[in-house]
Amino acid sequence: MNVLLVDDDFFVVAALEQKIDWKSLNIETVYTANNVAQARDILQRHPVQILISDIEMPQGSGLELLAWIREEKYCLQAIFLTNYADFNYAQKAIELQSFEYFLKPIEFDKMMLIIQKAIAKVKEQQQNEKAIQEGSFWQNNQAQIIEHFWRKLVSDSISLPLTANAIANSVKTQNLPYHMTEIFQPILINFFPYHGSLAKEENGLFVFALLNVLHELFHNSSFTVETIWQHQENNWILILKWKEERTQSSATLMELCSLFIHQANQYLKCDICCNVAPPEKLEGISQIIKQLLNISEEMAKTRNNTFFIEDYYKDHRANYIPPNLAPLEDLLNHNKPTAFLEQTTQYLKEMTKNNTLNTSGLSLFRLDILQLVYSFLKVKGVEAHKIYTGKTNNQLFVRSLSSIEDMEEYLKYLVNTAMEYRGLASQPKSIVEEMKQYIQIHYGDDLTRNDLAEIVYLHPDYLARIFKKETGISLGSYIIQIRILTAKHLLETTNLSIYTIASKVGYANYSHFSKIFKQEVGLTPHEYKKAHLI
Repeated sequence: MNVLLVDDDFFVVAALEQKIDWKSLNIETVYTANNVAQARDILQRHPVQILISDIEMPQGSGLELLAWIREEKYCLQAIFLTNYADFNYAQKAIELQSFEYFLKPIEFDKMMLIIQKAIAKVKEQQQNEKAIQEGSFWQNNQAQIIEHFWRKLVSDSISLPLTANAIANSVKTQNLPYHMTEIFQPILINFFPYHGSLAKEENGLFVFALLNVLHELFHNSSFTVETIWQHQENNWILILKWKEERTQSSATLMELCSLFIHQANQYLKCDICCNVAPPEKLEGISQIIKQLLNISEEMAKTRNNTFFIEDYYKDHRANYIPPNLAPLEDLLNHNKPTAFLEQTTQYLKEMTKNNTLNTSGLSLFRLDILQLVYSFLKVKGVEAHKIYTGKTNNQLFVRSLSSIEDMEEYLKYLVNTAMEYRGLASQPKSIVEEMKQYIQIHYGDDLTRNDLAEIVYLHPDYLARIFKKETGISLGSYIIQIRILTAKHLLETTNLSIYTIASKVGYANYSHFSKIFKQEVGLTPHEYKKAHLI
């Protein structure tokens, strides 16, 4: 058995050659190539059973190489290496029937296991060549073939629903045991993992547990689970195939989804939202899938609930009605964040209950609340764009449209942060003392009013006003005072040159320093130094 390593990075190829125990794997020959053209030449001249290839290369990608391999009917197992966890790459790799998709940097112990599995797969394929001719290949690979069919159907339906003829042609080409009049029902499951859940910490174990739970719960006499796969991060699609008359189908699915939500909360450590599409014949399923995905994007979700998109279309009245902002503004001004959050939560619940809120409306609501809080902070002299920065703010902001609960979490952060800095701004003595201490330490730096205002997240004009009110002098005058006092001390106690002292106290220009010093002291620095010589 032979292997081909393809990577434009010489060191990656060398590391794979040296650090993998090819002999123990019974690999006879390890071929290497640094680009797609070299790889094609080797494949045309030598039998290769396993390909390990980078995806991104300057002279042609690994995906292009695998597409050529499949077109030329070479039978080998492909393992891709990449620096990017990109779903589009993974999806394309699946379409080209790659064996594995492995993220760099390479962990050689794990790579050994993957290669061992690939070798086992090669052996299995070799043993199954006769079985393929006899028709048993379909039985052994049914799950993967079906999953691939539905993945592609969903992917193609996103832009434009497929025609019945297109679906029928795909069924015929892949020799699927489907009739166009059979009934299928897609369910889109949104996951909201808790902190520390398997979905965040151990994805492989999470997937294993999830598939077990779904297959066990949705085992029913009326339908079968055709396939389950991850459509996007934290979004999975479940396809059911009905076997008989769909009596009370909604009630059955509602009960099963409720049980699944309970088990997901308990065992998978996730909140769940189940979005159930209506059952449809295979010939019209593409349109249903497109509707399901569109509504999932549009709908303002509440966690741990099941939604039927038929009801959404029937009852939804998407017309954003903003909350009464005056009482909310009053609560902010009277330092009542708890009451503020209670009212916003009540508003969200009412809008959701009446089906008058979608993600567009939720976005407008967020904008109204942001404007209210930013306006509140501006009056207090706090610059909002400086306190609402960083990873936490960005993550909460992005997630806030994912569900009503995520919006509530974002509002809690938004309001509590505003109150925290509002409290700081309402204590001018503390702010002034902080400014004094900072200036006394950093008098040699380039101190501007804007730089100092950033330290306490206040508007420069507001900082200047409260500083003068508390001290009786302007911020600029105080900086000069500290610098001149320090310069006098250095002139009295050291042999440093006047140029050096000027630089140490924040004056790069000697003439400017001399002028300011004489204005404040009545003597030039040279005269002052001479007068204080012992």
